[in-house]
Amino acid sequence: MNDYKKTLNLPYTKFSMRANLIQKEPDILKKWYEDKLYQEIRNKKKNQKIFFLHDGPPYANGNIHIGHAVNKILKDIIIKSKNLSGFDAPYIPSWDCHGLPIEQKVEEKLGLYKKSINTFKFQEECRKYANQQVKKQKKDFIRLGVIGDWDNSHLTMNYKNEANIIKTLSKIIKNKYLYQDFKPIYWCLTCESSLSDAEIEYLNKKSDAIFVLMEIHSKYLKKILNINTLNNKKIYLPIWTTTPWTLPSSRAITVHPDFQYDLIETEMYNLIIAKNLVKKTIKILKIKNWKNLTSLIGKKLENIKVLHPFLNKILLPVILGKHITLDVGTGSVHTAPDHGLDDYIICQKYNIKTVHLIDHKGYFKKNIHPELNDINIIEANKKIIQLLTHNNHLLHHEILKHSYPHCWRHKTPIIFRATPQWFIDINKNNLKKKIINEINKVLWIPKWGKSRLKEMIKNRPDWCISRQRQWGVPMSIFIHKKTGQIHPKNHLIMEKIIKKIEKEGIQAWWNINLSEILEKEHDIYHQIFDILDVWFESGNTHTSIEYKNKKNKKNYADMFLEGSDQHRGWFMSSLIISMLINKKAPYSQVLTHGFVVDKKGQKMSKSIGNTISPNDIINKLGADILRLWVASSNYTNDIVISNEILKRTSDIYRRIRNTTRFMLANINDFNPNKDIISKENMIFLDKWAVAQTKIVQEEIIKFYNEYNFHAIIKKLMYFCSIDMGSFYLDIIKDRQYTLKKNSLERRSCQTAIYYIINALVRWISPILSFTAHEIWNYLPGINSKYVFTEEWFDQLFDLDATNILNHQFWQELIKIKNEVNKFIEEEIQNKKINNSLESSITLYVKPEIKNKLNILKNELKFVFLTSEVILKKYEIAPKNTKKSTLKPEFKFLLKKTKNEKCPRCWHYNIVFTKNNYEICERCILNTKGDGEKRTFI
Repeated sequence: MNDYKKTLNLPYTKFSMRANLIQKEPDILKKWYEDKLYQEIRNKKKNQKIFFLHDGPPYANGNIHIGHAVNKILKDIIIKSKNLSGFDAPYIPSWDCHGLPIEQKVEEKLGLYKKSINTFKFQEECRKYANQQVKKQKKDFIRLGVIGDWDNSHLTMNYKNEANIIKTLSKIIKNKYLYQDFKPIYWCLTCESSLSDAEIEYLNKKSDAIFVLMEIHSKYLKKILNINTLNNKKIYLPIWTTTPWTLPSSRAITVHPDFQYDLIETEMYNLIIAKNLVKKTIKILKIKNWKNLTSLIGKKLENIKVLHPFLNKILLPVILGKHITLDVGTGSVHTAPDHGLDDYIICQKYNIKTVHLIDHKGYFKKNIHPELNDINIIEANKKIIQLLTHNNHLLHHEILKHSYPHCWRHKTPIIFRATPQWFIDINKNNLKKKIINEINKVLWIPKWGKSRLKEMIKNRPDWCISRQRQWGVPMSIFIHKKTGQIHPKNHLIMEKIIKKIEKEGIQAWWNINLSEILEKEHDIYHQIFDILDVWFESGNTHTSIEYKNKKNKKNYADMFLEGSDQHRGWFMSSLIISMLINKKAPYSQVLTHGFVVDKKGQKMSKSIGNTISPNDIINKLGADILRLWVASSNYTNDIVISNEILKRTSDIYRRIRNTTRFMLANINDFNPNKDIISKENMIFLDKWAVAQTKIVQEEIIKFYNEYNFHAIIKKLMYFCSIDMGSFYLDIIKDRQYTLKKNSLERRSCQTAIYYIINALVRWISPILSFTAHEIWNYLPGINSKYVFTEEWFDQLFDLDATNILNHQFWQELIKIKNEVNKFIEEEIQNKKINNSLESSITLYVKPEIKNKLNILKNELKFVFLTSEVILKKYEIAPKNTKKSTLKPEFKFLLKKTKNEKCPRCWHYNIVFTKNNYEICERCILNTKGDGEKRTFI
């Protein structure tokens, strides 16, 4: 028997079945950067419309985590897809380089040496550390396959950017939105600095919840009611608090002017409690015997005084405030103006001053009470409860688990602490309303982002932008030594500062020559050494980045893209600053992604031990698997990751890779410059494949434009598995392998494959960037070096809708094929046949289907991968036929063929006669004759 294998056109490609991403990806990256790929893309797109995605600056500290990877990969997918859509879509990476975490790391590093160095040297150390962190994170971001202008990244600590931050503050001062005030603000004891709203998150906390007796001074009893009608027991205003440590700072008791208060008698004392809270309080205090003596309205209590429960000679006036609620407590609230904004505001009305008993580290100052000297507020709770118990003023004590504000960075409870700070007035000139109106003009993805940010803006207080640290941009304010007023020409003086900082950096402020800057006024004014909130810095980055090409200029962003926590962070700070200086939003679209959680729905946390490092995934599976996982996830919700999910992602990757490998292997001898077949001359099935690819491409482009990446992966999987894998690519194997090498029929098929893979490689390039690069280098006839400089493939075409072989025809055929294939698989499982080519199938069909299938004539057998297909009338189907479950119009019957197997094409179509060769008639044509002619399949 002859070796007919040599006469076949067997597939071949060097594109390996095994991805080996771990080994290949670093080499591909090296090539990208040796060839300056980013600049190559920019050169190719220089005359296109700009799409500018502004990178929200990650903090330059620590290793990148899985959330970083999600964020950067999503941005990269969008940038690459926009380039494919004909935009000039640059990507300028950004970093936030100032602020407390870096300062604390440097303090740890310096240890005791920190006390002996000046601010200038300390800032140098911080800058050095930040640069190291940027370098480390940059390396990891690049390894993700993110293409960007990494050599020209935007760092907030670059001198020019530091100067620009001050320039923005100068405009705000000029427009009189900045003011100084002395009021309670969020204070982190770990940071030892003030915090803004954006740096606060609410976590559960266990607190000491206590009811405290506040004794009404005897001389004020007649102001309440006639003393003679009472028993001889003392009268108390009980209060409830979860912060016992604030009691030493208490300077008043606040009641609601309009609430009804009941005076009740118990066995030991008389209590005044809000009427609506009496029963609830009595139950908590476990008081069995009591009676209501009388009632009075809250405003009747104004200006009476109570004794402090453990500080001698301090009387607390009763004041009125409508912020008092009936949710918990007694209706009377101890009021410490140092430690609560409501307390501060109501005390201002009564000219009650703050007392400053707590230092910046959370310790009580001396001489408040012997038991509290140099005690931290956390330890003080226990001491104060002991003092109250000793004085018989503790009514009740329990541990309460409740939501409480924590520092975003340290996850530690914060306090309110009254200090002099600088604020941006966001209520001035109707600014809040203008901001909310601007929010309505922005496209929010997902839509709930709009209402969330509007609500946050609506409820937020003025923005505290000052910090009492060293590593950050100085506020560059000069204030009058006596009046404390900002210099009336501060914004003009700042121009000199800006020029100095552009040359020398922020250290210029700390070494400033006042006589040079202020000239004759240097004895009247002095400089403020507070630094700016880092959210002010990051919120200002959009003013520092401008992108332009030969035809376009963009000084605002088309898109901001960050995690959902940035509604209260970067999205908000950027919006407020842009409205203050430009009167418009800094973005036209805002896309939000969720947090990464484990399979149980818990957030990734080192303390829980459920973190998965992106570098570990890359080192084990490759960056393309990580990128595919990101794209496969519905990022608008929390994103689940686990080893099982990554395994499924790897399976998806293999399906896509194997499909492209099959295509590459079947065009190994195809030269598009001479072998392309025109649409008019192509086989009908090939026309359908190209037209179906065009339909899928239009859907995929739509999904990219909608940033619906997980829908793209579903569409890709269906295309590779169903449209291609189980239909088109399955059918064309025979024509590819057995027909003459240069036949029109074979070249028609290769033309279709060439078009399809040219489209497919572009579809996957924003997501599977390394794999797309690899595929691109195996494509014949490619003139450009990189797929990333290209646009969507534009040589796909439509089917003629008027032709009977239109899309509807092929979709029906696919359904019939799938149904028949299931039946064949059953027969193979039942061991009636060994494979589908052993079978002869009879289809009993109704006239409408029969007429359609008859168009394919003898080529119908190639659709079902059988050696014979016979069409008969539906009405004559015998009882043992299999009935279709999907389409009632046909039945089928399978028999094992009696013909012999052709050793070349493996079809069972040889009937031995004295004139017959070893191979079938069609193989004779394809080896020794003019070649088999095919029209449809």
